[in-house]
Amino acid sequence: MSAAAPGSEQAAELPLQVPTRPEPTPRTVLRTVLVVLLVVAAIYLLYLLRRPIGWLVLATFIAVALSGPVNLLSRHMRRGIAIALAYLGLVLIPIGVGAIIVPPLVREMTDLAQNAPRYVQDGQDWITRNDTLSRLDREYNIGDQLQRKAEELPTHLDDAASVLSSVGGTIVSSLFAAINILILSIFMVASGRRWIDWGVAQARPEHAPRISRALDRIAVAVGNYVGGAFLQATIAGATTFIVLTILGVPFAAPLAVTVGLFDLIPLVGATIAAVLVGLVTVFHDFPLATIVWAIWAVIYQQLENTIIQPQIQRRAVETHAFAVLVSVLFGATLFGIVGALLAIPFAASIQIALREWWDYRQAVRVEMPPGVELPQPPERPDEPPARLDLPPGVEPPPADGAA
Repeated sequence: MSAAAPGSEQAAELPLQVPTRPEPTPRTVLRTVLVVLLVVAAIYLLYLLRRPIGWLVLATFIAVALSGPVNLLSRHMRRGIAIALAYLGLVLIPIGVGAIIVPPLVREMTDLAQNAPRYVQDGQDWITRNDTLSRLDREYNIGDQLQRKAEELPTHLDDAASVLSSVGGTIVSSLFAAINILILSIFMVASGRRWIDWGVAQARPEHAPRISRALDRIAVAVGNYVGGAFLQATIAGATTFIVLTILGVPFAAPLAVTVGLFDLIPLVGATIAAVLVGLVTVFHDFPLATIVWAIWAVIYQQLENTIIQPQIQRRAVETHAFAVLVSVLFGATLFGIVGALLAIPFAASIQIALREWWDYRQAVRVEMPPGVELPQPPERPDEPPARLDLPPGVEPPPADGAA
């Protein structure tokens, strides 16, 4: 047997030193608990303030959208007067739309209630001329039930008035929110440039020009988006007016304005407007006008969703059509109609910010002279295997335990 190495017996008797994770101190536990509680409290506070935060977001969107017209008008007049004219035009738009739509709508609803029995009689005459419908009428007594409901319809106008009075509180609260949003946006348009300049001045000097350029590009993108949305709504309203005029449907202009207004709502707006116009065609020339309108509405909606809207918004905000569709779908799923309206400018803002960041990263890279390559990092040396720290004068035992 070979002799053992010196000190091997003493090394074998030493206990193994197993590293252990230090136990958290009470101070660390308390700090972690406080951080978690603060985060939960902040999230709950944001939840409580979700309504005014939403107002601020909408006010910012309106302020950025109107900054272009305000800047254009301020070249020829004082900025205060330019802001007043821009917001006066913004307020007159819904007033003008209501003046075009509401009177014919009220008049037609009244005529519908008064002439409902005659419409039902015309329907019964049409049913009697059709063998299949006549058989169904005899089995289920459809005509008599429609006649009875039509005779009761004028009596329900008082109920409709009571329903309208019950939603008065909702209308008042909506007007209150709209007034607050307009006031907030006016303050943003009047002083927003100074706020932005102050915020940019707080950044590092090498970052300030890029931040300012990114904010200006975002403002232009939002303004272009608003202009593109109104262009899309104008196309929808103009084509609707042409189709309804060809079909001879009455009140083609108010219906076209209605379609253009609903078309501002992404995804579902055009469908809602098509259904409303389809109901009007039922009482004008059923089934011919209704069938023609339904076919046109389906074709146009597909064209708008796949060609018109992506192409207009792609040129307006310089965002790919695929990204436009995806952002609208995500925004509508998360935040409903408001999310769908703000999804495209939000996606454009993210794209602009990422592009500026990427350009900055490329600019700060070290440029080497031609023919000189970047030095490669040294290879990591092979690390020796971990071993125990032994007392001085004690050698570790050999691998096989023998000399």
